[in-house]
Amino acid sequence: MPNDDVAALLQNPILEVLGREIVDGVLTSGDRLTLETLQERFGVSRTVMRDCMRVLESLRMVVSRRRVGLVVQEPDAWNKFDRRVIRWRLAGPGREEQFTELTELRIAVEPLSAARTARGASAVVRDRLTELAANMRRLGEAGQLEEFLEADIEFHQLLLRSSGNSMFAQLDGVIAEVLTGRTQQGLMPFHPRAEALAEHEAVADAVARRDPEAAERHMQVLVDEVRRAMDSPNPADGK
Repeated sequence: MPNDDVAALLQNPILEVLGREIVDGVLTSGDRLTLETLQERFGVSRTVMRDCMRVLESLRMVVSRRRVGLVVQEPDAWNKFDRRVIRWRLAGPGREEQFTELTELRIAVEPLSAARTARGASAVVRDRLTELAANMRRLGEAGQLEEFLEADIEFHQLLLRSSGNSMFAQLDGVIAEVLTGRTQQGLMPFHPRAEALAEHEAVADAVARRDPEAAERHMQVLVDEVRRAMDSPNPADGK
């Protein structure tokens, strides 16, 4: 399938509807789906419907069985590192569990990522992290949350990609979804906390000074703060 067709498919509203219905429990584990029924429901060709279901199969949300059709899979089978699955879960009834799991993943990975980046980052990366931290303070204090989110995502993705750990680097999409999800779900304050802004600056400074211990320590403080904010009665009080 040409790249343009793949991109169009991933934006297909039918895929979004079915993915969300599986995550939300409208379609439950063991439910049987047929191309014919889905074609009739959505009014599309068999080819379009088949391509949508292939994507859901690749996400392990459905499985094709001979003489049965497509069967909805249990949540434990889903590819929960895929950005679409993350996004659907964050928008669904189990969003609190998803935020908890993602925050715990960040706690496990991001401090080490910051330390590794401090050891081996190029001058370009060090300068960019410093610039992003300064931009985050300016945007955060101004209450420009959309622009702040863009800088925040780039900051954390750059640390993962510059860590020298290829598995960490492939989590950049996961980080983007959790940060975006917190903003879209109203779990970010209008003005990010001063402590969180300061910790981003401290991480950037430690990387610039090639101090892995300080980079790890400050990132640990930052992600621990996110966990405390998620546990608070009003998560929007946190970073």
